[in-house]
Amino acid sequence: MRLTKNRLRATASAAVAVAMGAAALAALPATASAAGDGLSVQYRTSATGASADQAEPWFKVKNTGTTTVQLASVRIRYYFKADSASASYRFACSWAVKGCANITGTFGTLANPTATADRYLEIGFTSGAGTLAPGADTGDMQLRFYQSTWQPLVQSDDYSFGASQSSYGDWSKVTAQLSGTTLWGQAPAGNDPTDPPTDPPATGATLFDDFDYSAYNDPKISAHGWSVRSASGGPGVSGATWAPGNVTFATSSGNSVMNLETSTSGTGESTKQTEVVTNARKFKNGTYAARVRFNDAPKYGPDGDHLVQTFFTINDLTAPMADDYSEYDFEYLPNGGWGESSNILYTTSWETYQPDPWVAVNQHTEGRQSYDGWHDLVLTIDNNNIKYYIDGQLFGTHDAAYLPERPMSINFNQWLIDFGGLTSSTARAYDEQVDYVLHVKDQVLTPAQVAAKVAAYRGAGTTFEDTVPSS
Repeated sequence: MRLTKNRLRATASAAVAVAMGAAALAALPATASAAGDGLSVQYRTSATGASADQAEPWFKVKNTGTTTVQLASVRIRYYFKADSASASYRFACSWAVKGCANITGTFGTLANPTATADRYLEIGFTSGAGTLAPGADTGDMQLRFYQSTWQPLVQSDDYSFGASQSSYGDWSKVTAQLSGTTLWGQAPAGNDPTDPPTDPPATGATLFDDFDYSAYNDPKISAHGWSVRSASGGPGVSGATWAPGNVTFATSSGNSVMNLETSTSGTGESTKQTEVVTNARKFKNGTYAARVRFNDAPKYGPDGDHLVQTFFTINDLTAPMADDYSEYDFEYLPNGGWGESSNILYTTSWETYQPDPWVAVNQHTEGRQSYDGWHDLVLTIDNNNIKYYIDGQLFGTHDAAYLPERPMSINFNQWLIDFGGLTSSTARAYDEQVDYVLHVKDQVLTPAQVAAKVAAYRGAGTTFEDTVPSS
C-alpha cells in the first residue's frame, strides 16, 4: 500500500468478517464422499411474495450420516436469477442457533446460466460453528439477501425459491457439499460440479511481465509501463526514502526474477524502501496474479523490524471517504506489526477511508502463520465479489460493496512500519522477490488457468505483453 500506515491496526477493528475456506462447486444429486457421510437440507421462506424487499431463505442442515461432520467443511448453495446483469447483492444473517458470526454468505455467477438461475448465494461456516454429530442439525439459520440498491427483487423466477415453503421441509433445489463433494440436492441444469472449468477466451486483453530486465534503470522498464519509485512520501517510518537502486534483477530456476530490497540501520534516515508500480491506472475487473517470494528472515543483520511485503492494486483517494476509492492487497508481515506479535498475511478490500481522524471501510481476511517462500497469489474481481487465492486455494471472498468504481495501478512494494523494538544500529536488509505478474481484463480465471496461461507465455518465449487498453 502507498498510504500512511497505522492502517491495518485500524483495519483489524474496522473490517467486516469474511468467508474463508475452500471454494465449493455447483451441485449434483446426493452421492456419498465416503462411507458414512450424508447431509440433508431443510428450507423455508418468510418472504413468500413473487417480489420482495429481500429474499429470506432459512435453512437447517442435518447430518444424515454415521460420522461427525465439521461444519467448516460444509457449503450450501441457493440458486437465483439476477434482477439485472449489473445487479449486486448483499447477505445478512438475522438469527441462527449456531450464531450469525459463524455463518458466511458470498455470491457467485454460474458458468452456464439458465432461465431461472445465473447467480448463487453460497452459505458457509467458520470453525466456530463446531460439528454436527450423526442425526443432529444446525437448528434455525434465518438468512436474507437483498439488492445493494434496496430495490425490490423478483423471486418468482428463482430456481431455489419456494413460495409455498412457509414451514421447514426437505428441499432438493438447494445443494449441500462436504469437503467439495455433493451430498444433497440438484443444481440448475448444465452446472454439474464435475465439469472442468470453462476455458476463458484466448483473446482477452492481457498484461504479462516476466521481469526480464537488466537493472532498475533498464529503458525497457519505463517502455513497458513501469516506474521504479524514487519520490518521497509514505508509507514507512518517518524519514525513510525510496531507493531505485535496491530494485535488482537476477535468474532463479531458469526464470528472471525481480528483487526488492529494503535496508535500514535502525533510523528513518538510514531506511531505504522499494516500490515498483505501473504508470497507468487502467486495471479494474478481471484476474490479477503474481508469483511472489516472501522472506521471514533478513538477508543479513539482526531480525525483528516490522516489515510489509506486498502485491496490490490501487487508485487515488480523491477526498476523505470518497466512494470511488479502491484498493486490493496481499500484505505479508513476517515479524508482525499493527498489533500482531508474529507473522501474518492480510488480504484486504477497501471501499474508502479517512486519514484524519482515521476511519476505515474495508473487509479483510487474515492468515496467522508463516508464508516464507514462493507463493502463487491470485485475485479475481467480477460484478459480484472479490476473491483471493494462495497456492491454488481460496483464501478469502469479499463482498460486492467493495467492488472498484475506477481503474487502478498494479504495485509491488516492501517497507517498514517501525523497527519492532530493535534498538540495534547494525545494518540489515530484507528481500521480496517477484517472478511474474499477470492481469487478464474482465475475465475470471481459476488458479490452474493462470498457471497454464503463464506456462504458455514462457513456452512461446514471450517475456512481456500488454494489450490492456489505456482506459
